[in-house]
Amino acid sequence: MKKIIALVIALALCLTVFTVFADEAKVIKVGIVNNPPSESGYREANVKNFEEVFSAENGYETKTAYSLKNDEQLNAARQFITDGVDYLLISAAETTGWEAVLKDAQEQGIGVFLFDRMIDCDPSLYLAAVVSDMAQEGETAVNWLLAQNLEKYEVIHIQGAMGSDAQLGRTGALDAQFESGKMTKVIQQTATWDEAEAKKIVESVINAKKDFNVIYAENDGMAKGAVAALDDAGITHGVDGDVIVMGFDCNKWALRELLAGKWNYDGQCSPFQAAVIDQMIKKVEAGEAIEGLNEKNQIISVEKGFDARELTEDDIATYGLGE
Repeated sequence: MKKIIALVIALALCLTVFTVFADEAKVIKVGIVNNPPSESGYREANVKNFEEVFSAENGYETKTAYSLKNDEQLNAARQFITDGVDYLLISAAETTGWEAVLKDAQEQGIGVFLFDRMIDCDPSLYLAAVVSDMAQEGETAVNWLLAQNLEKYEVIHIQGAMGSDAQLGRTGALDAQFESGKMTKVIQQTATWDEAEAKKIVESVINAKKDFNVIYAENDGMAKGAVAALDDAGITHGVDGDVIVMGFDCNKWALRELLAGKWNYDGQCSPFQAAVIDQMIKKVEAGEAIEGLNEKNQIISVEKGFDARELTEDDIATYGLGE
């Protein structure tokens, strides 16, 4: 009997050791290159989403790097490759300059996933991209603006960080209207997603006594800064106001501005890509194919635009970001 008990104990110990090693083998090393949460309410939600999904509790050993500068992001990605991560997850500050890094990752057997923003490179250099269609976001917003049938369109265009996928996409549709002559470009200038800089841009137009009736800001924070300048100057805005105000991202506080009639339009941009990438990584780890990708290895988030005259409290609860 003692021999049987000893054998059972020995088997139990072996099973425990095997389980420990098996658990260790499940840890997946991930390097995340992203923009800092201070960039915007959208980015704060995006960063929080990735921190929650790619956690130790979910079987990940995660390293993160945050920067609005493309060269700093590139250096961080190179360091993650040197560190021997299993996967690189990238939301690039700019669309260019990444090809060499992605090739290096591929040569080292590191899987690359893009999120939020695309990169100018061959789709074979990344496993998948979970992104918004930024060009479609711009088209949706500009089509809404055209549907307002204004007698004239004199537009203050406040751009995001130049060269980013979001800026390029949201700018493209509006540039087409400027080129066609349907809309007039009063000013087109980057505020690099910053509220205070956006306020300065609008103040400069007001001080120059230029006529305008539309503010097209490429994120909610910049729209907020623009509205502050209008308020300081006593210029009405929003529903039935003198100036149409447009933003992007659909923060809850911004949608409440729409509901109050102070803004006119907000374009949705979903920050929640982490769970989709997590499932893709699990498929790769299991030796399974990633399904549902288009010809550019993308999965596109489904998004919409919101009109202040049609927005509801339910919309804010369903689609709004933050609190």
